[in-house]
Amino acid sequence: MNDLSQDQTLERDVQLFTALLGEVLREHSRKRVLVVVERLRDGFMQLRQEEDAELRDKLMKRIETLDPQTLSEVIRAFTIYFGLVNVAEELNAHLARMDLISAGERLWLGSFDDTVRGFAEDGVAPENFQSLLEHLLYLPVFTAHPTEARRRTISETFRRIFLVGQDLHRRKLNEEELEEKLQEILTHIQILWKTDEVRVHKPQVTDEVRRGLYFFRESLFEAVPLVYRFLEKAVRRNYGAASGIRVPSFIRFGSWVGGDRDGNPFVKPETTEMAVRMHAELVLELYVERIEGLRRMLSHSSALCQPSPELLDSLDTDEVYWVGTMGQRQRRFLYEPYRRKLAVMGHRLQANLERVRTRIEGRDYDGMPEGYADARDFLSDLYLIRDSLMHHGDASAAAGPLQDLIRLAETFGFHLVYLDIRQESTRHTQAVTELFARQAGAPYYQAFTEEQRLMALAEAIAHPHPFVIDKATLTPETRETLEVFEVIARMRAEIGDKVFGQYVISMTHVASHVMEVMLLARLAGLVGKDTQGWFCSLQVSPLFETIDDLGRIEQVMATLFDNPTYQALLKASGNQQEVMLGYSDSCKDGGILSSSWSLFEAQKKVIALADDRGVACRLFHGRGGTVGRGGGPTHEAILAQPVDTVHGQIKFTEQGEVLSYRYANPETARYELTMGISGLIKASRCLIESPEEERNDYLGIMDELARHGEEAYRKLVRETEGFLDYLYECTPLDGIALLNIGSRPSHRKKADRSMGSIRAIPWVFGWGQSRHTLPAWFSIGHAIERYRGNDLERLAKLQKMYQEWPYFRALLSNTQMSLFKAEMRIAREYVRLAEDQAQAATIFGIIEEEYRRTLTQVLNVAGLRVLMQETPDLQRSLARRNLYLDPLNHIQVAVLERYRGEADDEKREGWLDPLLRSINAIAAGMRNTG
Repeated sequence: MNDLSQDQTLERDVQLFTALLGEVLREHSRKRVLVVVERLRDGFMQLRQEEDAELRDKLMKRIETLDPQTLSEVIRAFTIYFGLVNVAEELNAHLARMDLISAGERLWLGSFDDTVRGFAEDGVAPENFQSLLEHLLYLPVFTAHPTEARRRTISETFRRIFLVGQDLHRRKLNEEELEEKLQEILTHIQILWKTDEVRVHKPQVTDEVRRGLYFFRESLFEAVPLVYRFLEKAVRRNYGAASGIRVPSFIRFGSWVGGDRDGNPFVKPETTEMAVRMHAELVLELYVERIEGLRRMLSHSSALCQPSPELLDSLDTDEVYWVGTMGQRQRRFLYEPYRRKLAVMGHRLQANLERVRTRIEGRDYDGMPEGYADARDFLSDLYLIRDSLMHHGDASAAAGPLQDLIRLAETFGFHLVYLDIRQESTRHTQAVTELFARQAGAPYYQAFTEEQRLMALAEAIAHPHPFVIDKATLTPETRETLEVFEVIARMRAEIGDKVFGQYVISMTHVASHVMEVMLLARLAGLVGKDTQGWFCSLQVSPLFETIDDLGRIEQVMATLFDNPTYQALLKASGNQQEVMLGYSDSCKDGGILSSSWSLFEAQKKVIALADDRGVACRLFHGRGGTVGRGGGPTHEAILAQPVDTVHGQIKFTEQGEVLSYRYANPETARYELTMGISGLIKASRCLIESPEEERNDYLGIMDELARHGEEAYRKLVRETEGFLDYLYECTPLDGIALLNIGSRPSHRKKADRSMGSIRAIPWVFGWGQSRHTLPAWFSIGHAIERYRGNDLERLAKLQKMYQEWPYFRALLSNTQMSLFKAEMRIAREYVRLAEDQAQAATIFGIIEEEYRRTLTQVLNVAGLRVLMQETPDLQRSLARRNLYLDPLNHIQVAVLERYRGEADDEKREGWLDPLLRSINAIAAGMRNTG
């Protein structure tokens, strides 16, 4: 095995998995399925090498003769293939990293070793590096949309295949053992074949919460402590143990699942309550397990070691707790102090867990044992044990599973994740308008100017009793809006003050949108003024989404920062402001260039403004899985942020299919967290030394490119006749709306087919499925061509920008990936689905021409012969998938044609299953939904 290169080993694994899949199909599918799969794959592979109209026609005729059930099975075979390729790639990437570590060589760019070594070699003093570490916060936020097309059951089976594959590589096996391992993989593939990967029912929000919990239970609880261990090792290796550098716990996780109600009518106040309790239940279950493991391990006898006085004192306190709870003295572990301590800790955690479960079941927990008051008390006990072990020379026993549990408790508390709440600004305005209208003699709030609104809101927030409210008389919408804030207050009291993160206001257009939320929070007792002064238990994150909103960000935030009431509330909550930036809607609104540049400029403006007002500011990046929604490699994305805007903290959304690819396996999760954190460390160097400013000439060029890009994009999207018809007819958008992958509707308003109504996620998803990938690249070629013309000096300038400026390099690198995933020959096949063929052909001609232009210009600027020449591994990975994506796209076109053209409802329904499966399969192959 060691004689093979990494590429050869990977290809061998792919071939092995493909052969085993073929065996399963031969034995357990309809007789024709394997033959169809192989003939379609080989036929379309030939077409990739050389276009042959006769062969293409023959293949399409073959597809068109297949009945819905056979087509569904063919699609399922392709889907399983993609899953197996993902497993092979993840496994081989992990093993290659482990080999590199074992060899003691300098590790990959983005590893902790390479990152810390760079700081040490540059002469960064230990105390400065320590200062940087203490400012860090790395906060990925898991979201349900676009939701993962793959079911949890399927993920678990692929995980088992990963582990068996690891045994094949890592263990010396005799022939019999080898045969057993291959049979094991075959069995798992057989199970996959007989498990339905498409959900029968649309998932409930609680199903989405459980889906999110899967990543913590199966992967992150193992990965997070190891990430810290690797960082500590890199620090010791490069700065020496004597440097005294201590790595604090700075990883945290957020979630929107169960808290994001913007446009999702299924997220109710009780849904949020349930989500918070489910989070608490999982994390407490984990701690109970880990404490039990430590109890078995730390068997020290008091006759053979001397625990610290603090630990012995705490055992006396525990005895009081035990007698009060159990009505008798604790008889076990009289001479084993750590086991005695851990037994009480386990009992307390179990009591906390039972209380949470009681509330999940809707029962009252009066009379039940109290357990721990909060996670801080639990952590204090863990610190006591650690310090006591070190006190009698057992530091090594303190450094293993105990230290891992400390890291977990510091990371996850009793809340697991910070649950963000998100709602659209108009809901708050409606509620506040109604509340004002119900007060005797109150003026009409909607008629106020912005200045008047801010004055009225500030006055009400400061008032001891702002409104007299009879909730029964309110409209259901306003009542529900108020109840959300009441849930926040109640859950903070029940679980802890860290259960919620930010209150995110989507479509924030003016400062009053933030102050309206503060008033609603005031009514629930979350903010206000008492005898001690101002208090604030709710932090608000305004979300700026459209190009216009991003342009107004400075004006809105300056108004807020200068408002005395908001200033006081901000100070009371720690004087840190979070601002969220929307990648998806800005891209849908103005195109990728305008969106990317507007976001870049907005960040600089808001950070400068906050610095000027003495406010700490954290940016929250609403990135999606695809480039058209701000996606791309995390390490490069962080380094591409404007200079001096990442002040040690980064928060960003992790969405849909990205969760599986990054976090389903602990080995991959470790790598992804490492790459993101190392990017954060590098980007935060501005905290300890003056950064180099961006070049003004580069900024000026980007201004011009963004202007040309927005003009070309809006000309296509807003001014081209029939463009929206093209989107609905030449992509599977109608199928996406029916796919049971998420609880959220695909449109904000059901019957509205306008650009404003369609969500950014299905917008990107539809273009991706039909292999246009238009949102991620359209207008870039036009903008570069307009800027450079035939001027070679201008081309040289752009080439220099690509080499020197991380922002521009990341932009064009991501563009290359999107161009590689696009296939104009396949996109053309979808044009036949249009009702007005002439109009659709014209629109496709515009898209194809811009594709060619963008391809040429991007390769010229990057100085490359072919796309993704600088990332050969990723290029090969995408090419590997094309073998099966090509036939799938042609199958989807044929099925869409049958589905839409079938007049008989019953027969039409028969084509829905292969249609939905084709969407799932292409999403798996593209490694993207939205």
